[in-house]
Amino acid sequence: MPVRTGNQVEPVGLRELFCRAHQIHDLALPHAPATAGLLRVLVAILARLTGLDQPGTSVQEWNQRRTDLLNTRGGLDPAGIDAYFDRYTWDAFDAERPWMQDASLADQCRAPSGINALIMGRPSGHNLCWFEPDTDTDPASAPTDQALWHLLINHYYGNPGRQTLRTAGGTASGQGSAGPLRGTLSFHPLGRTLLETLALGLPPLTDDENTVADACPWEEPAVPDPLAPLPPVTWPGRLLTGRSRHAVLLVPGADGTTVTDAYLTWATQQPRLEATDPYLAYRTDPKAPVETRRVPRMAETGRSVWRDLDALLLAGEENSASPRPTAFTTLNDLPADVRDALRVRVMGFDQDVGLVKNRLWYSALTPPIWNWAQEHDPDTARRIRDCCTIAEQLGHLLGKVAGRAWKEITSPPAAARPHKPGAKDPAWSARARAAYWPQAEATFWRLIHDTPDTPVRPVFAADAVRALRTVSTASLSQHARAGEILAAAIATLLRDPATPRTSRRPHKAPA
Repeated sequence: MPVRTGNQVEPVGLRELFCRAHQIHDLALPHAPATAGLLRVLVAILARLTGLDQPGTSVQEWNQRRTDLLNTRGGLDPAGIDAYFDRYTWDAFDAERPWMQDASLADQCRAPSGINALIMGRPSGHNLCWFEPDTDTDPASAPTDQALWHLLINHYYGNPGRQTLRTAGGTASGQGSAGPLRGTLSFHPLGRTLLETLALGLPPLTDDENTVADACPWEEPAVPDPLAPLPPVTWPGRLLTGRSRHAVLLVPGADGTTVTDAYLTWATQQPRLEATDPYLAYRTDPKAPVETRRVPRMAETGRSVWRDLDALLLAGEENSASPRPTAFTTLNDLPADVRDALRVRVMGFDQDVGLVKNRLWYSALTPPIWNWAQEHDPDTARRIRDCCTIAEQLGHLLGKVAGRAWKEITSPPAAARPHKPGAKDPAWSARARAAYWPQAEATFWRLIHDTPDTPVRPVFAADAVRALRTVSTASLSQHARAGEILAAAIATLLRDPATPRTSRRPHKAPA
C-alpha cells in the first residue's frame, strides 16, 4: 500500500505500516473506495493490537485507553505487532488461505471471470469500451498492488446481479447481491498521523452480547461455508471487515508481481444482516416503509461536502432524523491539540445500488471543524444546520420552479401536465441547480465566517434567483410571455414560506 510521509510516497506492507504508523502521515491510495475499505481493515487490526476490542471494557476505561493511545509518541509495541501478524496468513497468493480470498473458487467455478471483471472501470463481457482499450479478448494484467486495491473495492462496493457461475454443495448460481457500502458516502476522521487517524476512527464500544466470537476474515479458522447461515455482525471485526457479499480469487503472474486473471462471484446466498456501519450517516424517515425507513446518505458526484456538515456537527438530540456516524460520537473528549487538528475525509462511490452501473468515485477533505461541534460551539453548529437546511430547500425549489417556467415558456399546453416520477427533468432544472450550488457554497462559508448574524434565507434566495436568471436570459427576447412567467418564478423563490400568504378575492358588488 502506498503511504505518505511528508512529501514522500512509498509502498509498505501491513506489518511495516503499523510499526511506523506514528510516523506516517496518511495513506496515499489513488482510489477513494479502496481507501475507504482499507481504513476499515486497518481500524479492525488496530483494535486487536491495542486491546480496544474487548467487549467487557467499561465505556470510561475504553475512552481513557483510546486517549492514552492518542497521546503516545512512541508508536505501537513492535513485539505485539509481530505476535499478531505471525498468527495469520497475509500472502495474497497463498495456496490455502490467500488473504481476503477463497481458494475453493478454482474448483467451484468452471472458468475464471477475467481480470477485467475485477478492475473497476474496465469493460468486461459485452460492455462497450469507453475509457480503456482493455477487452476480454486482449486483457492486460494488473500490478499486484493495484489488483489488491480492486479486491477491496469489490468486497465493499461490488456489483449486484449476474456473476461467474459457482457451484457449492448442491447450489449452482451466478447471481449475487451488492456490496455492503455500494453507492454510499463514507465519513472518516483524519488526524495528523496515520496512528491518530486509525485511533480516531475506532468504532465506539457496543454492549451487544454475542455467543459467537468476533473474527475478521483472515482470523477465521476456515473460509466460511457459502451455504451456511451468516454469523452475527459482531463488533468490531465482522462489522468492519466481514460483511462482503463477494468471493474473490486472484490468479498471479509467473513472478507474482502481476495478477493475470481472477475469479469473482457470490460469497453467500443468505439475506444480509442488519448492521450500522460506523462511518455512514443514516437518514430516518418515520413515514417510509419499514424496509426503507433508515437509509445511508448516498454518494452524488455533484454534491459538495459542506452540504453534509450538519450530519457531523449536530448532536443526536438536535438531529435525530439524521444522526452522526457512530464513529464520531466519541470524539468530544479528545485532547485539545487532537481536536483542534481533526479534519474529516469524505469518500463516495456514485453507483446504482440495484444495477451494474458505476459512475464515479471521489473524495474530499474538510478543514478542521470539530471545534464547531454542538458540544463545543452550539451557536455555530445550529448556524451550520440552518444554512444546510435552507440551502437544500431552495435548491429543490429552484429545480421545480425552473422546470415549470421552462415548460410554460416553451410549450404552454404541456405545462399543465404533471411531472411523472422518474421522468427526465426539464432542461432548466439541472442547469439552474448547476449554477446555484457553487454560489451557495461561497454564501455558506460567508454566512459562517463573515456574517454570522445575517438572516439565512434571503441570501440563499438571492443565489437561486441569480441562477434562474443565468439560465433564462436568452429566452426573454425569444418568447412573448417569458418576462411574466419568470417574474412569477422569481417571486416564488423570494417568498418566505414562514410568512402567511394573503388571498385577494375579487370584490362583489351588492345585488
